[in-house]
Amino acid sequence: MSQVPFDAPFEHFAQWFTAAREKEPQLPEAVTVATATRDGKPSARLVLMKGFDRRGFVFYTNFESRKGEELAANPHAALCFHWKALLRQVRIEGAIEIVSDAEADAYFASRPRGAQIGAWASPQSQPYQDRVELERRNAEVEARFGSAPVPRPPFWSGYRVVPELFEFWEDRPFRLHDRFLYRRDGEGWRTERLYP
Repeated sequence: MSQVPFDAPFEHFAQWFTAAREKEPQLPEAVTVATATRDGKPSARLVLMKGFDRRGFVFYTNFESRKGEELAANPHAALCFHWKALLRQVRIEGAIEIVSDAEADAYFASRPRGAQIGAWASPQSQPYQDRVELERRNAEVEARFGSAPVPRPPFWSGYRVVPELFEFWEDRPFRLHDRFLYRRDGEGWRTERLYP
């Protein structure tokens, strides 16, 4: 084991993400987010990462969705990026924090108007009868806001996964893959290689 500076895994991720943006044909920012209930029952889904820096990795959602409820009860998550074109994967685990209102407002304002309307119209993860009901709700929200700017709903914001662990995996022949782990250690990271 050795210790490396705080920025090391973020720089490692940035290099791999740059390569993924050049080589991955669609949505290199797609990431699986795994959450769990208070009693440990897991669930996972794909979302789009909307930014990262040395504070962590950000995605946005409805607080009242299944993942929102699970994150409220158990504020930890795991992320998994998989880039088929590069034969690489990055796993990240950490605690969750909610982004600032200013950060959420700025991102929401940058979204297409249709996506802003949809955030208001869809009570995410709740059951509904048919597509007609969803389209009716969407039309009602469009009529409510007219041509006025659409504000961010109070139940919609961003989550930041604050990493405690990174694992970088890269394919190698005969299943002799490379696995490199960073584990948070005070103001830096402990590193080690893992058998494939």
